[in-house]
Amino acid sequence: MASSPSPSAARALLVLAAAALVLSSVSAAAGSPPLAKGLSFDFYSAKCPQAEAIVFSFLKDAIRKDVGLAAALLRIHFHDCFVQGCDGSVLLDKTNGVDSEKVPVLLSFLAKIGLDADDLVALSGAHTLGIAHCGSFEERLFPKEDTTMNKWFAGHLKLTCPQLKVDNFTANDIRTPDVFDNKYYLDLLNRQGLFTSDQDLHTDAGTKPVVTRFAVDQGAFFDQFVRSMVKMGQINVLTGNQGQIRTDCSLPNAARSAGDELPWSVVEAVESFVL
Repeated sequence: MASSPSPSAARALLVLAAAALVLSSVSAAAGSPPLAKGLSFDFYSAKCPQAEAIVFSFLKDAIRKDVGLAAALLRIHFHDCFVQGCDGSVLLDKTNGVDSEKVPVLLSFLAKIGLDADDLVALSGAHTLGIAHCGSFEERLFPKEDTTMNKWFAGHLKLTCPQLKVDNFTANDIRTPDVFDNKYYLDLLNRQGLFTSDQDLHTDAGTKPVVTRFAVDQGAFFDQFVRSMVKMGQINVLTGNQGQIRTDCSLPNAARSAGDELPWSVVEAVESFVL
């Protein structure tokens, strides 16, 4: 009987699959942001013209069998790209994290890496898929309910999470949990965002208009999500002979300089709004 892949090998496959899925989704998109020098949407067209079709077909079948894989692919892509760009750094061992930040702080940080309010709201729309464990939002229910949360929704969540430290889970998007659509933004309009960082997008004056726009126009959300994914994929991008090809996927090469450590704490603060 064949053995299961090791955790590191499985993560490596997810990174590769996530990158290929994004490329297949945006390669034909109109109005995409400009690409950094050395990048191309048709990198495989000459040497392996069927690469994207093969990956797309594989993922379509895999997600049909396990819809949770769609959310997992988005999550791992975000984890990778927010750490010095899409370089497989998600495979590296990491250390301490930090608590999530408020929207204005996130917008200030995102501006430094070329992302804006439209990108923040669009990328947060990835929460239209996936699940969350009670521990990730229980502070909004106990000891007192968060006043920004719809009371019916709070009661609904308490059916799954009746008290602190319950090991249950619920869907991120109460309306269409297994469909990538704009219903996440309708959740926010109705004060049914699962996480504080989600609902903050609707309460903050800088992002509320974007939430409303995506809630009434799914096409606008889809278009912006494509643009934002491409922009995120170019954060601190390395091309040519820059960077390194690791001999061990889980460790940087020994020659890596001491000053080139990955900024995990900063990255995890930003990741919290979309993951």
